[in-house]
Amino acid sequence: MNVNRKKGPMYLQIKEILKDRILHGVYAIHTNIPSEPQLEEEFNVSKITIRNAIKELAQEGYLEKKSGKGTKVIANVSSAKLSKGKRFTELLVEEGHHITKKVLNIKKAELSSDSELYFLFGSHCVQIERLYLLDNEPYIHFTHYILLDISEEELEDVNFGSLYRFLEEQNIRLESFRDEFAVSIAPSHVSERLNVEKDTVVLKRIRRSSDDEGNVLEYSVGYYNTGKQNYIVNYNDSIQ
Repeated sequence: MNVNRKKGPMYLQIKEILKDRILHGVYAIHTNIPSEPQLEEEFNVSKITIRNAIKELAQEGYLEKKSGKGTKVIANVSSAKLSKGKRFTELLVEEGHHITKKVLNIKKAELSSDSELYFLFGSHCVQIERLYLLDNEPYIHFTHYILLDISEEELEDVNFGSLYRFLEEQNIRLESFRDEFAVSIAPSHVSERLNVEKDTVVLKRIRRSSDDEGNVLEYSVGYYNTGKQNYIVNYNDSIQ
């Protein structure tokens, strides 16, 4: 996998890629990540770059490095901005599931004047289509619409693991999130992506993500194949 010097320090880019793999179970807790020479070869960078990335993750409490024993994953959760609880995918990883993500499509989209998105973003936005796989099977289909000023050439170079870290790199700071849930029939193209029968009823989630002034900068629609796995929410405090 290639990293790009234009996007900032190489070791920080690699750190974020490795962290994303840890959070989504690619590198399972209590197992070793690939060796430094393997990571050097994968990312085509120097030994010091890999060591700096690992050092950062160790300082954040994800990894533990022991001489002669490799580098072990000792934590696979992060402090989530969305709530005091853990993110849904983190809960699944804790239960032993394996989460992987694919970017299916990313493009600039033109919006019609009668759509809700036109009211939020105007005539153009960036559209990103993603697929989450649970234990290597399609599970969640997301379409994100983002108010982002970026050229077509820059879009072609986008290669991210975490959407929200990508947005932060574009100086988009999301401070509040509003979710709406409904039961819905999946659109035909989503049914194909999720590998479910046409007209299958699934869980639909609409999210509006706003900055600290209340401006919606990201709107997303997610379809969850709850026939494979229910949506999970853990409440740490007493419910009023």
